[in-house]
Amino acid sequence: MPITSLRRLPVLTSALLFSALCALPPALHAQSATPPAKPQNKSKPAKDKQHAKPGERKTAPKAQQARKAPVKKKALPEEQGEFVNFNEWKDVRRFIDEMVERNGFDRAELNKLLAQTRYLDTAIQLIKPAPSNKPKNWAAYRARFIDPVRINAGVEFWNTHGVALARAEAQYGVPMEIIVGIIGVETVYGRNTGNFRVMDAITTLAFDYPNTPNRDARMAFFRGELENTLLLARDAHIDPLSLRGSYAGAIGWPQFMPGSIREYAVDFDGDGKIDLRNSPVDAIGSVAHYLAVHGWQRGEPVAFPTTVSSDNRQWEGLLNQGLEAKYTEEQLQAAGATVSAPTLPAGMRFGLVDLQNGTGPTEYWLATNNFFAITHYNRSYFYAMSVAELGRAVAAARNR
Repeated sequence: MPITSLRRLPVLTSALLFSALCALPPALHAQSATPPAKPQNKSKPAKDKQHAKPGERKTAPKAQQARKAPVKKKALPEEQGEFVNFNEWKDVRRFIDEMVERNGFDRAELNKLLAQTRYLDTAIQLIKPAPSNKPKNWAAYRARFIDPVRINAGVEFWNTHGVALARAEAQYGVPMEIIVGIIGVETVYGRNTGNFRVMDAITTLAFDYPNTPNRDARMAFFRGELENTLLLARDAHIDPLSLRGSYAGAIGWPQFMPGSIREYAVDFDGDGKIDLRNSPVDAIGSVAHYLAVHGWQRGEPVAFPTTVSSDNRQWEGLLNQGLEAKYTEEQLQAAGATVSAPTLPAGMRFGLVDLQNGTGPTEYWLATNNFFAITHYNRSYFYAMSVAELGRAVAAARNR
């Protein structure tokens, strides 16, 4: 059966995350020829507890929006980083020059801030790509996210914030279960938003990203996010060092990067400020707004299961052709991909998606524009499918 909404609201007119990693101008090159020695972190990197947006703590929302405050966890040693004097790094000094000239920051204040910023070796270790020889396994990935803990927490979240979820669906066209799926996958509904200082994580990655083929592009991205962190903190009148998040610098219930907060986050609870760290209602509206901006089509499904021919293997050429739905039903059938659903929506285009299962059989799906809208949040087929399936599982559990 296709993955689609289990329940639809009447269609209303509406206006309108992060292009998971938005493109930014090329970066200046790395450190000076002889940067200060990096601290040696001998502790084993711990997996980050992640997944959410910033601002001042809000007063409790109205009665129907009441929630339990997430427990504040004490930072572990590997989350605290170690001292290096970033102000001695040539590229950091160039970055400061740019911030003073472009954004009017005070040089002495930036020097003071960066003197307090720590090098986070844990971020370096966790950001490294998985070994290329390790087989992908959709079943194992799915089991991490479609589990009783997340499903039960999702039911509680939906019951608590149903009014806000319904309003977001009506305004932006994104189904409630998709919003619930994203916040559940990202942070288990605010339980695991990350405990790394965002300044530590982003500064480390901006100036000492691991040696990978895309190192320059990734450092450019994180330097852009460092600039956005500084601007976000200045605009919200908060201390940049107070921002906590994932090892990559993602913040709050929906795990928005600072640049995405500035561009896509909304004040959905109407209290006059955007606060993804403490307001699940702002998180709900911001997730829906992000997906709407990135191509979500109201009322359309997410994906349809398909079978592929072992004789006509032209379908292999349709795999990995970008994060967009570009093929007609007729093109897919001619290439050997057929759909078990009685009929596909007329005129819709699809992408062919493979979900590999290690040594087991691969699953194949026809993905719609809505599936690919989710991949703008995280550029992973596994991620997009787990969001859709978690949302559907939570919706089914509520209806039992």
